[in-house]
Amino acid sequence: MSTHAQLPVGFEALETKGWIGSRRYLLLRRASQLFFLALFLTGPLFGFWIAKGTLAGSLTLDFLPLADPLVALQSIAAGHWLTATALTGALIVLAAYVLLGGRAYCAWVCPINPVTDAAHWMHRRLDLPKGWQPKRSARYWLLGTVLTASFASGTIAWEILNPVTMVHRGLVFGLSAAWLVVAAVFLFDLFVSRRGWCGHLCPVGAFYGLIGKTSILRVSAPKRAACDDCMDCYAVCPENQVISPALKGSPGTSPIILAGDCTNCGACIDVCAQDVFRFTHRFDRRLAEPPSQFAAEQSAASLMHKE
Repeated sequence: MSTHAQLPVGFEALETKGWIGSRRYLLLRRASQLFFLALFLTGPLFGFWIAKGTLAGSLTLDFLPLADPLVALQSIAAGHWLTATALTGALIVLAAYVLLGGRAYCAWVCPINPVTDAAHWMHRRLDLPKGWQPKRSARYWLLGTVLTASFASGTIAWEILNPVTMVHRGLVFGLSAAWLVVAAVFLFDLFVSRRGWCGHLCPVGAFYGLIGKTSILRVSAPKRAACDDCMDCYAVCPENQVISPALKGSPGTSPIILAGDCTNCGACIDVCAQDVFRFTHRFDRRLAEPPSQFAAEQSAASLMHKE
């Protein structure tokens, strides 16, 4: 059994890296999410327009079109052919996520992510049971349902219920119904299904996960030989099934996390006191040399001296 089993998640990283170092990517993600909200809200709230529209489709600085590829796909399914501007915007966003990782949207842009993260944090603090866990394939079925509904109704069906769109409406117009949807997502993750919305149901996450299968930016575990089995990375990862192939692979296997479900959130990097993980590209399959016996003995002696 690991000697770290009784320590709080992230304790070792906090001791080793300090408060900011053990939360570096979390702080950057929150700053990124606030930045993208500010892009769209400075206009309607303060009269200073940077991006006109929402994450579904916008015109930034009056010349750069950006559009959600899933919204574009729904529009085509509904029988509405895209204008050149909308198609250009969708292709720009698609290209960005092919480079950065499709589900980077979920961790770095989506305003619902702080809501589900807060639900998960409270879930752990209250030590609630795991709850109902639908199959992860359910989100792909829901994605298919969304496209089918768009085809059948002739509308961009998901935008009627999309919690992301609801957040924008709530912040701009103060619509109480919008906040009820956000509250429902929070309560669902807290009491019904741990990480249920993003990890099992959200069709947007499913779509970006498909894009993420080919993305360039990746998390790697080049120092996996230094792993001390504290399991903190599994505890904080929103899609922890993606870790094992890279971290626990047999000698010679790739240390790159290649699963499309990886959100590139950097939580595993933050929480690892041994610095096993880092960001790199999908073609970087280098592995660090295992620590020598002498180095391991010196490290153990140093720890004993500190105690």
